[in-house]
Amino acid sequence: MKKVVLASLLAVAGAATMMQPCFAQDAPAAAPAAGQTGGQVQMSADEYKVYNDADTAATPAAKAAGFEAYLKAYPNSAVKQDALQKLMFAYQGTNDPVKTLDAADRLLQVDPSNLTALYLEAFLRRNAADALTDPAAKTAGLDKAAGFAQTGLTATKPQSMADADFQKLKSQATPVFESVIADDDISKKDYAGAITTFKTEVTGAPAEATQAPGAVLQDVFFLATSYMNSTPPDYLNCAWYATRAAVYAGQYASAIQPTATYCYKKYHGKDEGYDKLQALVKTSLTPPADLATTVTPAPKPADLVANLIATTPDLATLAISDKEFVLQYGKPEDADKVFGTVKGKSTQFPDTIVVAATADQLQVSVSDDAVQSKTADFAFNFATPLKTVPAVGDKITLTGTYASYTQSPLLITMSDATVVEKKKPAAKAPVHHTTHH
Repeated sequence: MKKVVLASLLAVAGAATMMQPCFAQDAPAAAPAAGQTGGQVQMSADEYKVYNDADTAATPAAKAAGFEAYLKAYPNSAVKQDALQKLMFAYQGTNDPVKTLDAADRLLQVDPSNLTALYLEAFLRRNAADALTDPAAKTAGLDKAAGFAQTGLTATKPQSMADADFQKLKSQATPVFESVIADDDISKKDYAGAITTFKTEVTGAPAEATQAPGAVLQDVFFLATSYMNSTPPDYLNCAWYATRAAVYAGQYASAIQPTATYCYKKYHGKDEGYDKLQALVKTSLTPPADLATTVTPAPKPADLVANLIATTPDLATLAISDKEFVLQYGKPEDADKVFGTVKGKSTQFPDTIVVAATADQLQVSVSDDAVQSKTADFAFNFATPLKTVPAVGDKITLTGTYASYTQSPLLITMSDATVVEKKKPAAKAPVHHTTHH
């Protein structure tokens, strides 16, 4: 999921506790004394010394090294589970996610329902997957993280653990499990699944967690974007949850607000009344049943096109976004009429965003809708192949001649394309100093 820059911004408030969970499942007690026979565990004096040296080590790194040595010397120890859990916590204390996961893997081999190990597997593997750039590898990583999260949601209480302690532990881990599962859904474009899981997470969280920057408020926003990316898009619910997230995001609101206002305008057709929605979202996390009567939908695209054509004497004066709107939603004869005003004309497009690239063609996002949905609405064909092909996501300025278009999905094709190179700053003239004698 993802998760772009916003994820790290909104997670700032909760990052420290998420990376260093303050809970421990059935945390092991101190080792029994050497030769103890009254309890369930007996240790020789030699084994006890190795265990105790590890357990009382002064630093997490020393503790980890000590427990590794203990487990190597006593692989079938009666306290192997406890030693592995302490090893996992020690590696966590060194901020080493790779070794923390290795210890968690080993712990789950002997204790498959260990909730803390499952939590760390889900959380750390999701973090690692989010950092990947290869889509297939990212999806595989999120799949694995989600598998641990699913197991965590159904994990049962250890016999030796009090009900209250287990429920406290479960309440801390469950939102993370649900968030990881929803992220996995998003990576597969299963937005319906993501919506269901995100809603379960955020409605089950304490109210204050949805009213301050943190992991849960972050997922309120991703619930909004899941609605926006659904087929067909649900712009009303997107507007509600994105506005709710923006209202409580504090200094991070600027990263969220564009999506909130975009969805509101896509649903309502204009900015009018948005301040009322901003006030309304403060009353509840979830939208009221009559929200659709409070925020009325915009006229249908066909109606807007008809009105635009009727009220514009010179169609050539339409803005690019309006021309695109007519091309996509207008009657074929109206679309052809509008395209006729630009066909054969050369135009420059600044700051287009690359969606797909070859040496012969760049597909780019130009309109706000295309940028939001990360789809191409223009294809620029080059007569001379590019020597340097830009990367997906790059911003570049292009020129081209309007050649043709397809209406659904909308794609405007430009011929004789060129990339406009950024101007280099003018070199400063050298300063000449007069030599005085």
